[in-house]
Amino acid sequence: MIKNGPLVSTKISLYAFSFFYVGAGVNHFINPDFYLGLIPDYLPYHETINYMSGVLEIIIGLAVLNLKTRKIASLLTIIMLVAFIPSHIFFIKIGSCVDNGLCVSSWIAWFRLLVIHPLLIIWALSVGKIRIRGLF
Repeated sequence: MIKNGPLVSTKISLYAFSFFYVGAGVNHFINPDFYLGLIPDYLPYHETINYMSGVLEIIIGLAVLNLKTRKIASLLTIIMLVAFIPSHIFFIKIGSCVDNGLCVSSWIAWFRLLVIHPLLIIWALSVGKIRIRGLF
């Protein structure tokens, strides 16, 4: 019998969140070409943006594990996810396919933007125990 069921699921969510963002951040360094084509053409310094995104994701993934920095890490995650919206729109506009990178059906690109992205924001709110009046 598992005691404190919600506590266990909260811990699993927290560690999964950390693993997800640290892994994604590390991937920016291991596989930068995957991300470079997703950065809109109108932005300069694609490599710098890619590596800064990777560093930020690693920092977020580690900072969320510390109770003192968890809320700020969650807020930074939300800011970062909002900042990534132009990349999702750019990806859709170019036909949801990047040379030597991500290539998916158009509906999957839309699903990522309209469903997965908001779920990631809700996950960040949940992990940071951030409540929005009227919503959660």
